[in-house]
Amino acid sequence: MSTIFQSSNPLLSEQKITNAAGSAASEGIFIQEKATVSGAATKTFILFGLMLITALISYVMPSSFLMIAGSIGGLIAVLVASFKPTASPVAAPVYALFEGLVIGSVSAYFAQTMDGIIFQATSLTMGTLLTMLLIYKTRIISVTNKFRMVVAMATGAIFFVYLINMIMGFFGMNIPFLHDSSWTSIGISIFVIIVASMNLLLDFDSFEKAEQNNAPKYMEWFCALGLMVTLIWLYLEFLRLLSKLNNR
Repeated sequence: MSTIFQSSNPLLSEQKITNAAGSAASEGIFIQEKATVSGAATKTFILFGLMLITALISYVMPSSFLMIAGSIGGLIAVLVASFKPTASPVAAPVYALFEGLVIGSVSAYFAQTMDGIIFQATSLTMGTLLTMLLIYKTRIISVTNKFRMVVAMATGAIFFVYLINMIMGFFGMNIPFLHDSSWTSIGISIFVIIVASMNLLLDFDSFEKAEQNNAPKYMEWFCALGLMVTLIWLYLEFLRLLSKLNNR
């Protein structure tokens, strides 16, 4: 979904969160407002609301132009936030608005192939979010450095395969078993969904790390953006899986 995967995406590496707090401290800057878990959660809801606005527009008026424009705009916003976290209060809302154009257009396409697929994919995404939050809170799975490394490697491998497939697409080719409705393809989709779900644990951990390290307030937007990236990825993967199952 993005560049280097030290967490669920290039935004939420633990190092960037500690660097944000450490940088301010080393420069002798007094941070009056610090990032909190509740603040990051609130920012996530705001981003979700912004995404829904443009998603509804593009769902009613789907087009390849909106999808491409949304993809490019969203990618630029993510890269800006990744390289300059202080820009997150602007980059995060911009990302949500652009990505809504992608979500709406893609959802409109899948809605034509299967009745109720949007509701099912949304329900599965929200259900997975709540389940992983419960797992994180009860510490059924602890986010250790080893766990973070394994998930990061799996996420990076998936991104690499998707990147190769996208490049092959320019030449009219694609990786076998990635887009068909075979049981192998369905198994691959399930694996990707599991990895995306594990990334949610890293996102939740980043929320807490930002608060524990007394990170600056803008890191709430930074963390919220990271969670949105993971949720959108998860939703799109559920759409793909449901479509494959419907075509069996």
